[in-house]
Amino acid sequence: MSKLSLYPVTLEGTSVEQKRKEIKAYFHNTFSLYEKVFESLKDDSVFYKKSEPTRHPMIFYFGHTATFFINKLVNMKIIKDRINPDFESIFAVGVDEMAWDDVNSSNYTWPKVQDVREYRNKVRALVDELIDTLPLHLPITQDSHMWVILMGIEHERIHIETSLVLHTQMPLEFVKEVEGFEICNHTSKAPHNEMLKIEAQHIKLGKEKSHHLYGWDNEYGVYEEDVQEFEVAKFLVSNGEFMEFVHNGGYDKKEYWDEEGQNFLDRSAAKHPVFWVKKQNDFFYRTLAQEIPLPLDWPVEVNALEAEAFCRYKSQQEGREYTLPSEAEYRAVYNYASLQDLPEFHESRANLNFYHYASPCPVNEFSFNGIYDVVGNVWQWSRTPIRGFKGFEVHEAYDDFSVPTFDEKHALILGSSWASSGNLIMKHSRYAFRKHFPQFSGFRYVISNKKENSSDDIYESDELVSQYCEFQYGGEYFGVKNFAQEMAKLSLKYAKRKNRALDLGCATGRATYELAREFDEVEGIDFSARFIGVGVKLKEQGYVAYSSVVEGEIKEYKKVSIEELGFSEIKEKVSFWQGDACNLKPNFTSYDLLMATNLIDRLYNPRLFLDGIEQRLNDEGILVIASPYTWQESSTKKEFWIGGYKDEEGNEIHTLEKLKELLCEKFELIHTQDLEFVIKETKRKFQHSISEVSVWKKR
Repeated sequence: MSKLSLYPVTLEGTSVEQKRKEIKAYFHNTFSLYEKVFESLKDDSVFYKKSEPTRHPMIFYFGHTATFFINKLVNMKIIKDRINPDFESIFAVGVDEMAWDDVNSSNYTWPKVQDVREYRNKVRALVDELIDTLPLHLPITQDSHMWVILMGIEHERIHIETSLVLHTQMPLEFVKEVEGFEICNHTSKAPHNEMLKIEAQHIKLGKEKSHHLYGWDNEYGVYEEDVQEFEVAKFLVSNGEFMEFVHNGGYDKKEYWDEEGQNFLDRSAAKHPVFWVKKQNDFFYRTLAQEIPLPLDWPVEVNALEAEAFCRYKSQQEGREYTLPSEAEYRAVYNYASLQDLPEFHESRANLNFYHYASPCPVNEFSFNGIYDVVGNVWQWSRTPIRGFKGFEVHEAYDDFSVPTFDEKHALILGSSWASSGNLIMKHSRYAFRKHFPQFSGFRYVISNKKENSSDDIYESDELVSQYCEFQYGGEYFGVKNFAQEMAKLSLKYAKRKNRALDLGCATGRATYELAREFDEVEGIDFSARFIGVGVKLKEQGYVAYSSVVEGEIKEYKKVSIEELGFSEIKEKVSFWQGDACNLKPNFTSYDLLMATNLIDRLYNPRLFLDGIEQRLNDEGILVIASPYTWQESSTKKEFWIGGYKDEEGNEIHTLEKLKELLCEKFELIHTQDLEFVIKETKRKFQHSISEVSVWKKR
């Protein structure tokens, strides 16, 4: 097939102008390839269909990657103006089946496909202009504006592949063949798999900030392990090899499935892999736009639960313990194969980057020192949950890319697929999915003595999140009462009707639960999924576990349960969502109380939050705003401050007076007071602050 995809741009170079040209070419290639993927939908009506009940309709994904550029550029204060605030709200969140991913179509009014096409064209033009004009110094580093552009490009590269997965799950009558997406046209008998020995070696994972290629936050840092000698399968497990498991009733025998696997079977009623189609007594294989006789020598595509079940089956059959490889063992295989990273590695050597096919191909086609498909063809499930390496730091532009997946529920996939491009095919890339997710992913098995460590209690690894857990769920210090509890008590005092409440800027969710003691329904919204994940975890797993710094690297570990907090009986009244207070989705409305805690001086444009806020409240609804008014340009450009400055005449502008001016037409100010709070940083360092609380009644 013809080559569709360019190689990633390196961060290094000697010519800024040449680098701009490279980035622009890479951006155009990515943007156009993504739109080409959606040409496989038969007509515009299909954009409003779901191929998977837990996902959005296709129109969401068509708009999502373009709005990602704008949302990140606005949030990082690289641009001031949005292109379409409505699109940049409804297309923002909802791709990974997290509790805060709202896929209820009744909450959305989807736009016309042509309007989204025109929007994408506007985004393309804006990003083009930014690539030409943003400050640029080489090498490009993580604090560069251009890093955010590359982030948007690589984000869209991810969705090229995941959208193809969704389109492949769409009924055939809704898709069509697209020129350039030609599948492999040859197949034969499945080769006999065999085990090869990998010598013991010391493995070091992670990369330096100075690496020459773009990276996601979870790739940086260090992890080291002494990997003992193990055996690895020569080939990926083929459809033919997996067929034995299916014919022998593997999907019906509980002994091959753990609890999560059994839940998957109960929900899905699966009897074979997702892309297999059974017609009478024969199996066919679903490609992007065709059904073909099942190619027995192509790799099977399964989720991690199916791969684990096969390993248990094979172990029982042969009396040896087969398992999926760990991340470190996979790197040992990678080293054995003597693979080079980009740009030295040429894509013609493997089935990836759309170079050869728009489908898998035989498992014995691409050899790497005698082991086949070390990279490419289909991803390979591992037994390792994704975790941050030592030294892990979130990138402020996308602070929830990785942290929400550090939950021991997301297993790493390794090696890339035929549809992988960009960062996905780099040596250090780390991607993980929930074990029941369908991807272009298969597996190979190993025989290993190494067991994967796991923990029943997952402590927050993010220092800032842990600090907020201590703030909201920890003890009292210096006689200052728990701020989240006191804010909730104050707000409950003034709310006359108690049907629905919104805790905006809810952080880790303590006040959201406290409001639910009296409200029928409470929604907590925060910009960062890192924070709301704590509230969700408390609801779903019944505890919050976090570390508190004693001094230096010394920490104490704390755990609080939902029973201790007294939330067991009210947890079902609470829900959490990720959202932008300056651009909330239209369905967040009809509240009797809206509480915005220590939020207004952290917004990139507070007026956007205040404009129309009355429309989200019922008649005589209560708005509570609390803030210490610590205005700073790192959060809010000075031109958007609503207090803490002098006007052109030299008059001091205080925030409360400005709030009165902005809200007086729609609200009556009924109460103000100071409320103290203390944030613990270490055992001997605390922040003592005072918020001014203003309570407003809708006129």
